Amino acid sequence: MTPPPADSPDVGGTRTDDRHAALVYNPIKVDVPALRDAVSKESKAAGWGDPLFYETTVEDLGDGVTKEALEEGADAVLVAGGDGTVRAVSEAMAGSGVPLTIVPSGTGNLLARNLRLPLTDRQAMIRATFDGDSLTMDVGLAELRRADGSLDKHAFVVMGGMGLDAAMIANTNPQLKKSVGWVAYVDGAARSLVNAKPFRIMYQLPGRRLHSARIQSVLFANCGSLPAGLELVPDASVTDGSLDVVIFQPKGAFGWLFVWRRVAWDNSVLRKTKTGRRMLALRTKDNSVLYSRGDGIDLASTDPKPVQLDGDEFGEAVAVRTRIDPGALIVAVPRGHDVTGL
Repeated sequence: MTPPPADSPDVGGTRTDDRHAALVYNPIKVDVPALRDAVSKESKAAGWGDPLFYETTVEDLGDGVTKEALEEGADAVLVAGGDGTVRAVSEAMAGSGVPLTIVPSGTGNLLARNLRLPLTDRQAMIRATFDGDSLTMDVGLAELRRADGSLDKHAFVVMGGMGLDAAMIANTNPQLKKSVGWVAYVDGAARSLVNAKPFRIMYQLPGRRLHSARIQSVLFANCGSLPAGLELVPDASVTDGSLDVVIFQPKGAFGWLFVWRRVAWDNSVLRKTKTGRRMLALRTKDNSVLYSRGDGIDLASTDPKPVQLDGDEFGEAVAVRTRIDPGALIVAVPRGHDVTGL
């Protein structure tokens, strides 16, 4: 990804100043003048031409303008916004072969966190566009079947879910989220748990037998780290060509204690040490949380249930079909960035 020196504009018959980066940004999430100025300065320093700028809107979360940028011949795309903006831009970028730079902004920055990118160094990420390394990562694909039989198809880069987790997101106060960030999801969880009832699904991983279960929620994850050091899916990897599936089926209030122990203590604390892993190996297993891995999962519910993708609500669906698109997205990372274990 390293461009030729700025004083050598003609290399192999291609002028570096004919190359252009495109910045797609959510104007609500960023300091627009400062961000545009920073991208322009780094473009000039790298010997690239003037960058292209695209704002997202309520009607276009980023996928439409990103496609426009690619049609205009953008050689690299930067995205600045929340998780929803990153998801939409990644959807348009998947399979394009054009590298994407994530400039952390917004509430969760979940993909940036899972890639261990510098969350507070905007300049380092912008510079990575022109003088960085690259990581090829997987993209999740979800086909949602609505109650009227219609189909919607969307991509996700972190995780999606059906059931309680999606209801939690739908019940989160947007103003509270804007004020206190991801902590607002605690309020959404409290609202959702009051009326939470298990529901029956049929599910099947490709090549495996069909299952039926009463559950509270099912997640399909490309990566699994959350803010505050929580490891929801500790073995998930963005480069393994697989999706990790988590099914939550606690039995009553006591069962939720097992769920919390599994996520907040077992996954996020014990698994990080050799002694902790030995303790886990000796413990009696419970089925409040089930983990699986495969190319995807097919889900069908008896009634429409809420669905979320990368933290954004996507309405209700009676069935969800997910698959993984291995290596579909090229992500720019700072030079020398440690990608071990991603």
